[in-house]
Amino acid sequence: MDTNLEDRIADLAGRQHGLITRAQLLALGMTERQVAVRQRGRRLRVVHRGVYRVGGFVAPHEREMAAVLAAGRGAVVSHRSAAGMHRLLERSAAHDPVEVLVRGVVPVRRAGILARRTVSLPGSDVTSIDGIPVTAVARTLVDLGLVLDSLSLERVVAHAEREGLVDRPGLVAAAEAARGRPGAPRLRSIVDGGFEPALTRSEAEVRFLHLVREARLPPPEVNVRLIGYEVDFLWRTRRIAVEVDGYRFHSSRRQFRTDRRRDSQLAAAGVQVIRLTWEQIVEEPLATIAELAQALVLAPGFGHGE
Repeated sequence: MDTNLEDRIADLAGRQHGLITRAQLLALGMTERQVAVRQRGRRLRVVHRGVYRVGGFVAPHEREMAAVLAAGRGAVVSHRSAAGMHRLLERSAAHDPVEVLVRGVVPVRRAGILARRTVSLPGSDVTSIDGIPVTAVARTLVDLGLVLDSLSLERVVAHAEREGLVDRPGLVAAAEAARGRPGAPRLRSIVDGGFEPALTRSEAEVRFLHLVREARLPPPEVNVRLIGYEVDFLWRTRRIAVEVDGYRFHSSRRQFRTDRRRDSQLAAAGVQVIRLTWEQIVEEPLATIAELAQALVLAPGFGHGE
């Protein structure tokens, strides 16, 4: 095979995370027989039907690039896979399917790919990460409304805002533009909910925040720093902090001592620390929220706003 063709194959595969399609190989001048010979010799390794890895190196984003190539023209990484690429969620495990959107056509069926059809995918809804087409952050948040529950979506929205990936006007615009689209109602409920999305880091914190909202208590600041420490929840003007001990955290003796030392220093600074366990939040929600409500009522500054 001529050197010029080899160089063109290497160049194209290099721009596609080490991958190339059968159609691209034929367009570059290869014959069907040459493709078959290379495949048998494992110089082309099948990733999906009609999508090959050139050589043995597995690129970090090979799965996402391969899914886009296999799904066809105009396909983009979407939903949880897009959130993983934007670092809004943990990247999906190797055995999880890569989620993609395909405009207009019936999506292909491939093992390892979850393809969905969309009738609308304007250019403003698409961006590129490492050369891979992926839904933009605002569109990703809309689509996540289809696959995440409300509290999980709220955490992702809060993370996106905190990282500067989207702002509130952008969220409002995205929710408005997505009217009638699956997933949009869940995002709209967060945007129109009358409170700022809260960034929480454990299931216990999520449940506690839900209790606070259900009881219509004043909204706290979440995961904020105070006198050099990060506290889970803070009612700043009332000088009350709540620390949540989840399943996996604060369990060792060393961590117990560290937590109590921090509580003492916060108390010395005039901050009342209420420490709650998973059991209190899940098994005794009414008593837990009543204790907090009483503390807020008795705190200096009650009734004067946050």
